[in-house]
Amino acid sequence: MTHVVPDYKEIVDELYDGVYLVDRDRIITYWNRGAERITGYRRADVVGRSCRDNLLNHVNAGGALLCTGDCPLTACMADGDVREADVFLHHADGHRVPVLVRCAAVRDADGEVVGAVETFSRDTAPLGTRDELRRLRRSVQTDALTGVANRGHLEGLLRGLVAEVAGLPSRAAVMMLDVDHFKRVNDTHGHEAGDRVLRMVAKTLRHSVRATDVVGRWGGEEFLVLLRDLDDGADAARVGDKLRTLIASSRLDTDAGSIHVTASIGAALVLPEDTPESVVRRADAAMYHSKHEGRDRVTLA
Repeated sequence: MTHVVPDYKEIVDELYDGVYLVDRDRIITYWNRGAERITGYRRADVVGRSCRDNLLNHVNAGGALLCTGDCPLTACMADGDVREADVFLHHADGHRVPVLVRCAAVRDADGEVVGAVETFSRDTAPLGTRDELRRLRRSVQTDALTGVANRGHLEGLLRGLVAEVAGLPSRAAVMMLDVDHFKRVNDTHGHEAGDRVLRMVAKTLRHSVRATDVVGRWGGEEFLVLLRDLDDGADAARVGDKLRTLIASSRLDTDAGSIHVTASIGAALVLPEDTPESVVRRADAAMYHSKHEGRDRVTLA
């Protein structure tokens, strides 16, 4: 069988991203069609010229010129490290184009640095938009009052957790937690103090679980905790008792005195036949059993 060696130059030429190569003297030796499309400069306009000529005239958000100063290509060739930055390049029509730039050293067969490659992509949004999108995503997924996951986000994560258990022999649990006598807190100390108590409980929970676990507000004074990689039901009960103890030992100091609360907790292991609704029902029933048994306790379904 004849093996056809792919023409990598032709493949790179068709990439959506801009790609160009420079030698050690920062002379441009290659310029793909993606670079033509994003910058408006044709290959014939740039190959053989130095990037010091400020064709692209990279600047950062502060307006600092990178091509004659802190050039990522020069830095890559000096230490061999990969660089990534959000910059604005100069388009042939005169306007600025926001791009995400990645630079890496190019080495010969002996490992010597002989140049550098830069890729740039319009996949990045204009300055600040990516951060704004991250903030927007967090706001959509986060409960505004407590800062933990909101119910909509929890429901999506719960579906994923149930799907994981259906296909793998992993141990996971869903824990429903309700702040005991919360109406009494609101009636006695006011709704502002009640909100602070919910934030106190949420932070206690969030700081007391592992990075792989998820804490969210299910609604009102109810919280849901998703636990992964448990040994067994007793392990889930131990986690629940730890959270119960930490909440009971928390204290909110106000001008009218200190507020202490407890929590009733129900935990249910996620079974292979479970749906998100069924496992939440069992955790909820276990939580109400804790309520009926005197509160400030954990019940395993």
